[in-house]
Amino acid sequence: MLKLALAAAVSMMFLLEPAHAAAGSKHKAHAATVKKTSVKRAKRTDLAKVIADDNRQRMVRRIEMVHGKRRVVYQRVRRAAPAIAILSAGDLVGLNKTHDPLDLRSSVAYVLDQTSSEVLFEKNSSVSLPIASITKLMTGLLVVQARQNLDEVLTITDADVDKHKFTSSRLAVGTRMTRGNLLHIALMSSENRAAAALGRNYPGGISAFVEAMNAKAKELGMNDTHYVDSSGLSSQNVSSARDLAKLAIIAHQEPLLRQYTTDPGYAVQAGGRTLQYHNTNYLVARPDWNIGLQKTGFINEAGRCLVMQAMIQGRNVVMVFLDSKGKQSRTADAGRMRKWLEALKPAAIPAAAAAGVPVTVSAATVAPVIGTTAQ
Repeated sequence: MLKLALAAAVSMMFLLEPAHAAAGSKHKAHAATVKKTSVKRAKRTDLAKVIADDNRQRMVRRIEMVHGKRRVVYQRVRRAAPAIAILSAGDLVGLNKTHDPLDLRSSVAYVLDQTSSEVLFEKNSSVSLPIASITKLMTGLLVVQARQNLDEVLTITDADVDKHKFTSSRLAVGTRMTRGNLLHIALMSSENRAAAALGRNYPGGISAFVEAMNAKAKELGMNDTHYVDSSGLSSQNVSSARDLAKLAIIAHQEPLLRQYTTDPGYAVQAGGRTLQYHNTNYLVARPDWNIGLQKTGFINEAGRCLVMQAMIQGRNVVMVFLDSKGKQSRTADAGRMRKWLEALKPAAIPAAAAAGVPVTVSAATVAPVIGTTAQ
């Protein structure tokens, strides 16, 4: 009797399984349809939501091949965070709010007639600011005036490696090079390890060299100037545009500094290979410019800087631009200044100078000197 009951139960299970399977298939098919529709709607909804988002993320549409069939795939991609603007020392004291007639991108500008010492244009010219690699102009002046042997071979050591800003260099530790070549690429290409090695190999070492830099600045009447290294990597190397014009005039008297700062390119031998260096100021290679001396500089605290001696309309002028915003802004400002000088009538500048009326722009709320201990 028990066997008959079990047999009947098993028979009923086989009879009911197809119906149950059919019902299950219908349910799964319906569920799949609902799911597929929901996914499509979700994709459309997500896409619309992302497009309307605050541009912090977006959807990317891609085509994939799956088993030989094309399939559209939407992938959520987060946008890169916007770059955070880094304030320079000039920005921190409000120099960037100073406007001028030429709409310069530099917070500081100073233009001087080299022959007559007439001030042709000035903007915040007495404010002491970080000067970055403009420092190397004083480094070069000291090496040349000390009459150190330019043929002496010096060695790059670990002491010359930048442990302040961690900048890179093509001069590996152990590289041997003449003092003259180190001076050449330090001035022309702003090579930091070269400048460090020049200071370190001065009689008495780097401390004596920095002391000599500050002594020379005092001798030249550069009262807004202070140096702490030979490369300019520290923001504690500070000066004013007026002081840097004095330095440029003296440096221009040295033929070697004129040549090294204005060479468009130069090749040196280092470690058995040839290294090609280029000038950091592309204007020296322009035939429409007659540049006798120049030096560029940049660190975040200083912005883009440029000191340049040039002949414009037969007049030798010295231009200084500090704390400029934008990679090419300092040279663009030099171009604006040249056009302004060229547009003046021949007698216009002397007349203005005789009347004691140079173009002067300044920020009344700016302190004359910001601290030399800026980090």
